[in-house]
Amino acid sequence: MLIDTYGRVATDLRVSLTDRCNLRCTYCMPEEGLQWLAKPDLLTDDEIVRLIRIAVTGLGIEEVRFTGGEPLLRPGLVGIVERCAALEPRPRMSLTTNGIGLKRTAEALKAAGLDRVNVSLDTLRPDVFKTLTRRDRHRDVLEGLEAAREAGLTPVKVNTVLMPGLNDDEAPDLLAWAVENGYELRFIEQMPLDAQHGWKREGMITAGDILASLRTRFDLTEEGSERRGSAPAERWVVDGGPHRVGVIASVTRPFCAACDRTRLTADGQVRTCLFAREETDLRAALRATPEDPSGAPDADADAEIARIWRLAMWGKKAGSGLDDPTFLQPERPMSAIGG
Repeated sequence: MLIDTYGRVATDLRVSLTDRCNLRCTYCMPEEGLQWLAKPDLLTDDEIVRLIRIAVTGLGIEEVRFTGGEPLLRPGLVGIVERCAALEPRPRMSLTTNGIGLKRTAEALKAAGLDRVNVSLDTLRPDVFKTLTRRDRHRDVLEGLEAAREAGLTPVKVNTVLMPGLNDDEAPDLLAWAVENGYELRFIEQMPLDAQHGWKREGMITAGDILASLRTRFDLTEEGSERRGSAPAERWVVDGGPHRVGVIASVTRPFCAACDRTRLTADGQVRTCLFAREETDLRAALRATPEDPSGAPDADADAEIARIWRLAMWGKKAGSGLDDPTFLQPERPMSAIGG
């Protein structure tokens, strides 16, 4: 198992497939974009599948989430999903995406074995979307959401970040829209993971602000911690059910004590936490012991990779450190870490 010194066991693997993105969200990256990872530094499709196989068959991973950047920009995505769906035991698989490419890929991803999607959408207003993302693609995201629902990639979850002066008045409208369309809405507090390092705690829209806004229109009943488990979102039943809304309060209500995640970057680094400043290199171990061309696993080499991974997770810190006055943002922005 991937266990740490605080007794937490990682069963959820987040795999970043690329650091590239086709949006330029203001809370993530600058308008001109970033210096992308060089292609030789990226894990190949075979390397990604090999690491997921090691994690699932030897380290107790039960759920795999594909992230980015924007994972739909990864040419081999469908094949990666299909190969991971053939693993024994089969992991649950999901995808976090901006939704722009979902209209053309949703059915293929479902057929390959993907279980569900999380789609980022911060506003119902096309003009605000263009301001927030610096791209005029609002309609593409809405069509992608519809395609995911029709393909059966359910529950379709919608991730929303509220920003002061831009979309902070939209919480009730977004929830009404999600209920009407059968999506599960989850608000996420803005986190200090922007490439510009311009995040400030003062003025951010908190979980308390979000809930107060929602309660101006809806009756919310908290589900309770026994239903939450290790999930990052606190959930509330909307108007007696069956619909629910979630809030991920990484800043004001950290949930580190129940964290069950391990992270793999697109260039093969293990991260024990979204906010970690340290990484452990698995790519070097992978490339020192390439797989047989037939795809047959090398048991000794895979065991060494698993040992490195277990050692990295053993050193996981108690928390993110966001409440520590000496907190420093990770050098990598969210797009290079994976959500």
